[in-house]
Amino acid sequence: MTVTVAIVGRPNVGKSTLFNRLVGRKIALVDDTPGVTRDRREAEGRIADLTFKVLDTAGYEDVTGDSLESRMRQQTEIAIRDADVILFMIDARAGVTPLDERFARVLRKAGKQVHLVGNKAESGSAEAGLVEAFKLGFGEAIPLSAEHGLGLSELYSIVSAAIDEAAEKAGEGEGSEDEQLPEVDVTITGDMLEGEGEEATLRWNPRRYLNIAIVGRPNAGKSTLINRMVGEDRVLVGPEAGITRDSILVPWEWEGRTINLVDTAGIRRRSRVTGKLEKLAVGDSLRSIQYAEIVVLMLDATIPFEKQDLALADLVEREGRAMVIALNKWDLIEDKNKALSELREACERLLPQLRGIPLVPISGLTGRNIDRLMEAIFDIERSWNSHVSTARLNRWLAGMVQSHPPPAVSGRRLKLRYMTQAKTRPPSFIVFASRPEALPMAYQRYLINGIREAFDIKGTPIRLWVRGNSENPYDPDRK
Repeated sequence: MTVTVAIVGRPNVGKSTLFNRLVGRKIALVDDTPGVTRDRREAEGRIADLTFKVLDTAGYEDVTGDSLESRMRQQTEIAIRDADVILFMIDARAGVTPLDERFARVLRKAGKQVHLVGNKAESGSAEAGLVEAFKLGFGEAIPLSAEHGLGLSELYSIVSAAIDEAAEKAGEGEGSEDEQLPEVDVTITGDMLEGEGEEATLRWNPRRYLNIAIVGRPNAGKSTLINRMVGEDRVLVGPEAGITRDSILVPWEWEGRTINLVDTAGIRRRSRVTGKLEKLAVGDSLRSIQYAEIVVLMLDATIPFEKQDLALADLVEREGRAMVIALNKWDLIEDKNKALSELREACERLLPQLRGIPLVPISGLTGRNIDRLMEAIFDIERSWNSHVSTARLNRWLAGMVQSHPPPAVSGRRLKLRYMTQAKTRPPSFIVFASRPEALPMAYQRYLINGIREAFDIKGTPIRLWVRGNSENPYDPDRK
């Protein structure tokens, strides 16, 4: 049995610092500037032997209307509604402010289990603020230092009691049945098998959860697409560019499979990124690319393939991640067939290292072609997990060498002995040559393009390493 713990309070009291402390990783952006957190973030928290779901929220602002602050407040109210336990955090050194008092009135009306936490209580100057907190009506404030890890024993008692209470309400026998993995209709081909014959084992698990990062320039529609996918206003959206700061993970289920969608901050050119907060946000987005399996590069279909778009695509390729290009705002394009044909030609010309990458026209606002986008994602995942047996590779290599032999360097012709696949994700191959340092890059590209065509590994990075001379284990004349 688990419970949901929400950390709430006014801006800049240390909510994200406590969130990182409970999660055990620095996944929420932290800075002295008020209002860094905008979206609500959830993760698995842990105190000693307890595990629970913890929610980080934006600082509470007493505003209404259609402003960004008002939308941030709505996200906090959703977290309060979904929580079992609320940690109401104040700054013990600053004492109780009028905004704390207004927020306390809101929490009393929520009818939830609220515990008052006085953060930044590591020094003696916080004692007056802890005493003053009695007037908020939630009893004695728990002295805490999220930065130094002080006071977690009191939080352990609170969460432990909430878990016991939830277990009593659930009753015996409920939730004891083992969860069954959903059935997924996936066609398994021979290329997905490792080895040959009866010893073959499945390398790719189509039932495993899939991590998808959605990246792009600011205001390309990333957050709008995620909200449309999950069917709720999960992340903040609006006409303002650069709303998203943290990379927010949103679990989602598509056709029985768990998908972890990661909404990222818009990435501008490095020369334009000047503010400290934007640097932190961009760094968080780049880390999301490293931890993702599939990256959806969101382009504005009205102004596609800007220099920054190409730089992002090149970065994803260098990181070895599979990628799908989503052409957002497709509903604004008039001649759709002509535009799509031109964009495909531009993609092949501008991104030759990702030949065959899928381009999917979508509309995040209306939800158009989301099914086609997911189909392209699953197809590119299969390519990213492709495995080719060594025997097939060497039969193919013999034909490639016969059709176009390696060039002669300094009067001596290069010899390619044999080839094998070292790993998948992305597909990586090793070719053994007589003089690896002399094999031209043009011939290596010839081999990579041949691999794409022969084994249908399109739109995903391919790695090729050239190694020194070695005996070919498939040579019938070897001793």
